Amino acid sequence: MTRPSKIGVVSLLLSLAVLGFGIDVTPAVAARSQGAVTESAADKSVDPAHSGSASNSLEQEEKGLSQKAEEIGRVGNFPITNSMVVSWIVALTLIIFIQFATRNMKPVPDGAQNLLEWLVEGLYKFIEGIIGPHLTDRTFWFFATIFIFILSANWVGLIPGVGTIGWGHETAHGFKIDQPLFRGANADVNMTLAMALVFFGLWLFWSFSEVGLRGFLKELFGPKGETPGFLKWPMLLIFFAAGCLEIISILVRPVALTFRLYGNIFAGENVLDTMGNLIPGLGWLLPIPFYFLELLMGLVQAMVFMLLTAVFTFLMCHREEETAAGHD
Repeated sequence: MTRPSKIGVVSLLLSLAVLGFGIDVTPAVAARSQGAVTESAADKSVDPAHSGSASNSLEQEEKGLSQKAEEIGRVGNFPITNSMVVSWIVALTLIIFIQFATRNMKPVPDGAQNLLEWLVEGLYKFIEGIIGPHLTDRTFWFFATIFIFILSANWVGLIPGVGTIGWGHETAHGFKIDQPLFRGANADVNMTLAMALVFFGLWLFWSFSEVGLRGFLKELFGPKGETPGFLKWPMLLIFFAAGCLEIISILVRPVALTFRLYGNIFAGENVLDTMGNLIPGLGWLLPIPFYFLELLMGLVQAMVFMLLTAVFTFLMCHREEETAAGHD
């Protein structure tokens, strides 16, 4: 069986492609330094006039996680963020696991090979039932890789220590982490945007290679079905207007994919952070039920991202004769 080894090679290529994005599209978040907080606390104890600024500082501390990945180092002019570190760890772990599982392939699989083949075979049959055998043969490498990577990144982000180990300062409520060493990979909008843009480029390539430019334009603007008589011309205008709306929809898809995944994962991490800090002394207990919820959410979001990209591909690239043959 060659699919697992193929997944390993593609995982490396895709990881290198999507993890290299160093752009920053998140809104700026006000900086919180230890010196500023200490100075505000001292001013409050001496001068009541500064109580307003001290309360603002305290309110800022209680807002929760930063929307922006923290820069923890640089290689030349290339910034290294805490979310990138987690992305690299997840990618390298997957590549090492897949290479280990496929190193000595056995006719009767066991151990790691059995787990990998079960996962790949299950995903293959699932995708094939949605987009058909032809498109699955061409595109399965991407859908399987993106599902496994997103799921792994989501679950790794729940490991204790991610977001709670780093640099910070003491506050009245305990030690406050200002610059975490690790951050969930998909809790960074740059990561989810990179994956969405990779898919958009592949979607264009698959679409033009499957149906051509003429078929692409026909799918967008061409009339569907047969319209006899004088209604043919008004229907042409209607379908042309619908095609213009479809172009807007296509351009919005990367944005929707980006913020759907980022928003759900970032919100989940905020919930865990809030529960951990809600009652002093019970920070280890209150988040436990929400960890199970986030485990499920991580699976659901990986599945949703894979399904949406697969359906978008099928809607443009499917062939009517293949669909008819499949129903027969």
